[in-house]
Amino acid sequence: MAKEDYLRAFILRGKNRGAIINELSKGEKTQAQLHQITKMYRTHARRVLLELQKKGLVKCLNPDDRIYKLYVLTNLGLKIKKEIEKIR
Repeated sequence: MAKEDYLRAFILRGKNRGAIINELSKGEKTQAQLHQITKMYRTHARRVLLELQKKGLVKCLNPDDRIYKLYVLTNLGLKIKKEIEKIR
């Protein structure tokens, strides 16, 4: 299985992952903004962001900021998002 296939399946297995990817495809957002938009608990949004960062799909633009961290999709994240849109 190719890395992209694995990552696509990883996103599709979790509705919260898909929601975060979808929102970040619209532009940079903070954890608090993602929490409000997606209606998921803050802890869930944080956990999903960490999972997506570990997979290389999301990156934090200002990791040293303790309060207002901005997250964006990486090029790989954008590529996977586009592949998912094709099959839906």
